[in-house]
Amino acid sequence: MLEYQAKALFAEAGLPVPRGELAEDPQAARRIAESLGGRVVVKAQVPIGGRGKAGGIAVVETPDDAEREAARILGLEIRGYPVRRLLVEEAADIQDEYYLGITMDRSRQAPVLILSAAGGVDIEEVAEQTPERVAKVWLDPAIGLRPFHIRQAAYQAGIPNEALRPITQIAAALYRLMKEHDAILAEINPCARLADGRIAALDGKMEIDENAVFRQEKLASWKEDEDAEHPLEVEAKKRGLAYVKLDGEVGIIGNGAGLVMTTLDMIQRQGGRPANFLDIGGGAQSDVVRSALEIVLSDPGVRSALINVFGGITRCDEVAKGLLAVLSEMDVKIPLVVRLAGTRAEEGRALLEGSRLTAAETFTEAAEKAVAAAREGSRS
Repeated sequence: MLEYQAKALFAEAGLPVPRGELAEDPQAARRIAESLGGRVVVKAQVPIGGRGKAGGIAVVETPDDAEREAARILGLEIRGYPVRRLLVEEAADIQDEYYLGITMDRSRQAPVLILSAAGGVDIEEVAEQTPERVAKVWLDPAIGLRPFHIRQAAYQAGIPNEALRPITQIAAALYRLMKEHDAILAEINPCARLADGRIAALDGKMEIDENAVFRQEKLASWKEDEDAEHPLEVEAKKRGLAYVKLDGEVGIIGNGAGLVMTTLDMIQRQGGRPANFLDIGGGAQSDVVRSALEIVLSDPGVRSALINVFGGITRCDEVAKGLLAVLSEMDVKIPLVVRLAGTRAEEGRALLEGSRLTAAETFTEAAEKAVAAAREGSRS
């Protein structure tokens, strides 16, 4: 879900959000800035963090500036997502920035309220570097979020007393919104205290449980918005592939969701970062393997790729044929590590002998080689 969509839900729930409108061209950004009084924030609408660092957010003083910055931002591609739309909002006079979020903790099978006085930056960085600045209160789903939960989190996080009452109201509304829309994450960052004392949601994010989208007609139509998906995810969906773009450098292809998830974990255990999740499924033929590899190789951030196949329904020799077809027709410039095990694995490995592929006998060896190759690629 994009920011403007989350804020539309926030506004419906009575949460305080800045006035703003969506713009798809620089002229529209200028008109919106004029209607809002001139000083506005122009924000790229992409489903990824780090927009500010990438130049996707600009605070401007005049409608002319808004038009110029809108033209610049609409020409950007932020971490693989082209910017096609902008949210133009009235600029706020910020005094303090807090983080307020509610998400599902799968390990405890319960929602958790997260509150911090260090808002405006990645909460993951704050939690890693100064965990004492992030308060977490786990909730009993049967009881829900109560005022004492918020007071407890605010005390732990060091939220000033004058902000406690409005944050309590905002947190309660955010929890209701999360339940009503089957969300697994609802966050406001920053949840800012303004110069006039008001607390406002200056940025917002929601993530809906895909298994519950059938209950949310409006949100289901938003899910079909291709701007909210990475272009590679859109292309993979057209090809019938289960692909999720991640923020790493080691491309992953495997057969079976469990094997792919384990491969992601193994890459991280070896000190690398997975670039994607891609499951070719059981019984995948050579053309499916070829299509999957084309998707992975289309990611400019990928420095190496690991193809990890366990042959049950899938035949390893068919996988090998798909890989060889790609090598013969594409200019593959990154190292490819292959681990084949199971049905017709020996035949598959025999087909790959003498090719440019790097073979690995064990799971750990395959991950080690893929991570090492990615590091070498990043230095070249």
